[in-house]
Amino acid sequence: MPRGSLPNQQMSQYLFAYGTLQPGLAPAKIARVAAKLRPVGEGFVRGVLYDLGGYPGAVADPNAKGRIVGTVMELPEDESVLERLDRYEGFDPKTPETSEYIRERQAVELKTGGTVECWFYRYNRKPRDRTQVESGAWGR
Repeated sequence: MPRGSLPNQQMSQYLFAYGTLQPGLAPAKIARVAAKLRPVGEGFVRGVLYDLGGYPGAVADPNAKGRIVGTVMELPEDESVLERLDRYEGFDPKTPETSEYIRERQAVELKTGGTVECWFYRYNRKPRDRTQVESGAWGR
């Protein structure tokens, strides 16, 4: 996979935040954890973004016309941060099939060019009549 020009890519792990984990959007219950994430650039994933009420859900699809717009965030070395993010996102690695979101790897296209592999929380429910966010950008 081609790589973008992010620092320390071999050493660092990244998260693609498209909703409440983006800078300035974290609610109080996750704000202290979200503050440990370092924004490194804007990017997008092909797919569909849904408005689920107070937060979004995204489903990546490389064949989609739409884009899910977000921020690539560098994760700190502290592994408990990812565990706390999993709890916040309703992801249980022991029972992913019943989780609201599933954390998986996703190639993210950087606004500045290139791609980077990031953790991505995919919405794991049927959207039903949920509203699609046509712009692909939530909360902006």
